[in-house]
Amino acid sequence: MKHLPPEHVEVEICHAEELAQRRGLTSELDEVWGYVGKKAEPRWLWHAIDHQSGQVLAYVFGRRKDEVFLQLQELLEPFGITRFYTDGWGAYERHIDPEKHTIGKEYTQKIESKHINLRTRIKRLVRRTICFSKTTTMHDLVIGLFINRYEFGLLI
Repeated sequence: MKHLPPEHVEVEICHAEELAQRRGLTSELDEVWGYVGKKAEPRWLWHAIDHQSGQVLAYVFGRRKDEVFLQLQELLEPFGITRFYTDGWGAYERHIDPEKHTIGKEYTQKIESKHINLRTRIKRLVRRTICFSKTTTMHDLVIGLFINRYEFGLLI
């Protein structure tokens, strides 16, 4: 085993935002469905993850409408994302620059895996269940607390 002398080692320290701009942060975007009260009242968790690490970058709750996606897009602006990977949902196509947008399930495997984990751990997101929220506040609160605890490491 060879050892490298310390004088030949170069260490560079930079902020995460600067690193993201340099390496070209890529993100997977998707939404996962739940409901409040009855299936006629769908509630969507829209979220984005870092394509490389799988780390959740941002999330919002709402209907499956363009204005909710625009809220998520606003939260993602500081990351300087250079490429977005999504499924073919229209809101993405309407609001993401086509030069930065790639559509296809082969690029969204990590976020789909997150959905499986969320559905396994939060029964409110399972399609056939007796566990559901009676109010949008409780729905968003339970899922939001889970994400903040297990994705962001925040003890709330």
